[in-house]
Amino acid sequence: MKEKLNARIVIIYLIVIALGLVCLLPLWNIVAISLSGSAAVAGNKVGLLPVDLTFGAYEKIMGDSQFWRSFGISVLRVVLTLALNLVLIVLMAYPLAKSKRVFRGRTLYMNLMIFAMLFNGGMIPTYLVVKQLGLLNTIWALILPGAVPIFSVILVMNFFRGIPKALEEAAIIDGATPLQVLFQVFIPISLPSLATVSLFSIVGTWNDFMGGLIYITKAKDYPLMTYIQALNVNIADAIKNNASAEQIANLAQLSDKNLNAAKIMVAIIPLLMIYPLLQKYFVTGMVVGSVKE
Repeated sequence: MKEKLNARIVIIYLIVIALGLVCLLPLWNIVAISLSGSAAVAGNKVGLLPVDLTFGAYEKIMGDSQFWRSFGISVLRVVLTLALNLVLIVLMAYPLAKSKRVFRGRTLYMNLMIFAMLFNGGMIPTYLVVKQLGLLNTIWALILPGAVPIFSVILVMNFFRGIPKALEEAAIIDGATPLQVLFQVFIPISLPSLATVSLFSIVGTWNDFMGGLIYITKAKDYPLMTYIQALNVNIADAIKNNASAEQIANLAQLSDKNLNAAKIMVAIIPLLMIYPLLQKYFVTGMVVGSVKE
């Protein structure tokens, strides 16, 4: 029996390792391409190891002061969007988690939310609203259009509805107000769901580049994703700008493929640093065992 069990575990591990490699090897190939010379990349000679090692793509991206300005804009955008999303998600999910007897307008609000999730105003009407409000070329034009993610509201609402009623009733008996129940009972227990929607917000906001193209007309105010999408290898411009011989030589070793690979790596590194911090909340639930029936 043990031999059969061990064989089954070995097979499971082999399958998991194979799936992990399927996900990891393409990413590793992108790293190798970003560190390889343009001739090797153009000739499809790059596999898992760099050919004609060069850091020119990363130097071009990170050596520009605009990169760091755009990076700061993206960080500010992520922080403000996350804070606004969490506040509005929690304040909407809490009353919607109540029964129809407690919140009589629940059905109407839920129908409006589902309708808004399935049908939006479209790009042009949204742009006109943002323009009419005078938000173009401001950080708020990148934040307010996505201030209420309906899907995340529904996720947190369903989590709230799964919290044992005994916890809320005990807090009310102790004299807690509805806001105290929300902030002292529901939110601490709901950290796994809040971490999930936080990750959705961070990833979606960080990766968005269309917002910058639509609402920002000044290149100096581009968020990071919009900025790196606009980067390209142009030796003629470097010569016109009186670039040094060393800078021109470094550009000559690059191609758009190298630069695109480096863009991908620069874009995902912050997300790879954030994800492990939130991972523990996906595999644990604080409500388990909190109430014994």
